Amino acid sequence: MRENQNIEFKESWHDEYLKWICGFANAQGGTIYIGKEDSGKVVGVANAKKLMEDIPNKVRDILGIMVEVNLLNEEDKDVIEIITEPYPTPISYKGQYHYRSGSTKQELKGMALDRFLLAKTGRTWDSVPVTHLKADELSDAITRFKELARKSGRIEPRDLDGSNENLLEQLLLIDEETGFLKRAAGILFYHKPERFASGAYVKIGYFRSDADIVYQDEVNGDLFSQIYDTMNLLTTKYLRAMIIYEGIQRIERFPVPPVAIRETVLNALAHKDYASGVPVQIRVYDDKLMIYNAAVLPEKWTVEKLKGNHGSHPFNPDIARTLFRSGEIEQWGRGINNVISACLQAGLEEPIYDFDGSDLCVIFNFSEAYNKRMNEAQGVPGETVPKTVPKTVPKTVPKTVPKTTQKILEQIRENSSITLGELAAKVGISKRGIKWQIEQLKNNGIIKRVGANRGGHWEVINDRRAK
Repeated sequence: MRENQNIEFKESWHDEYLKWICGFANAQGGTIYIGKEDSGKVVGVANAKKLMEDIPNKVRDILGIMVEVNLLNEEDKDVIEIITEPYPTPISYKGQYHYRSGSTKQELKGMALDRFLLAKTGRTWDSVPVTHLKADELSDAITRFKELARKSGRIEPRDLDGSNENLLEQLLLIDEETGFLKRAAGILFYHKPERFASGAYVKIGYFRSDADIVYQDEVNGDLFSQIYDTMNLLTTKYLRAMIIYEGIQRIERFPVPPVAIRETVLNALAHKDYASGVPVQIRVYDDKLMIYNAAVLPEKWTVEKLKGNHGSHPFNPDIARTLFRSGEIEQWGRGINNVISACLQAGLEEPIYDFDGSDLCVIFNFSEAYNKRMNEAQGVPGETVPKTVPKTVPKTVPKTVPKTTQKILEQIRENSSITLGELAAKVGISKRGIKWQIEQLKNNGIIKRVGANRGGHWEVINDRRAK
């Protein structure tokens, strides 16, 4: 028998070993043998009878729990066996919380302690109620969610047609005990989620090298806006598309399939450790794309386990469940498999997944063919985005997509009084993106606003320019 996660050997008893008992109680339980060397060799204890009385009393008085203490005889020597069962509630040693992980004992502090205490009380970070958030503050983002959920068919139509508060109840985003909205509701639907988590946004940067950043953006807003705005920025400003022609059809090929990027961005936003205060960070280089997020893997999981077949273990269950209802994600633990499959089908290498204990990094290396084509096409108008970046780079997405323009015009024709929030939900982009598109349409003389912002309406005056 050797030391492992559930077994510890000690040559003699010291009161500090109460920390080890505390660690076992807070983890999966375990057994300490007093009178054995680390190798398992029996050395025995001289004061076994006294320890048989002292140890249970000290455990009870200091830790507040009961353990089973047995006197064994091995090789004609006394050995004390201390069996500790796992406890459903947090156990502390003089205000310290210890935890058995592998064959070591660790004192829990900071975020690790917060996660441990939440888990012991049956909560996750996103399920904690907040006292200063009201349902009527979430209307714009909820409008978009309703449109997505109606298409996904994963929620009853009657719940989508009811009040926002009723919908939040059906999504389990209202805490039953307190009646307050959960943190998940703030991350998903509030226009400024940094109010609840300081790192609840996305940073994107374009790098010539690790030390040379050329330009950058921050993507803020509710979680749905972060998803769409991040993808818009990556596909219109940061990633250069390779242009090919099939007959007379012009086709843009990105260095990484957008479906793989989107799945990775969704995974990062849905499963990140929001308590870390660190934003999702995306680095774009000439030859690769890197996406970082603060992550905590399930206990005993490795990157290989993450990449293989496994069940769904969302770190933020309430956030993940709502994204599933909207149709944005699946809940079968297949996200990474889908990313790998999309890359292999596109002829790319499998992306690299690297976890250092606090950050999960996904690295997409561009293909040699793509890099060669980009170098050959450098500076050719209409072929690629030049590598020489202007000194002043606009923060807004510098490209009007005709398909999006047509969707906006169709919605205006159907309902000339449509609001920007309703347009964003129906077209499938963020409210910020809709504002930019509307300004372009007005500046190009395609639409105009008649009357005030409230009570007025839109008119399409020249849609030929949009074609």
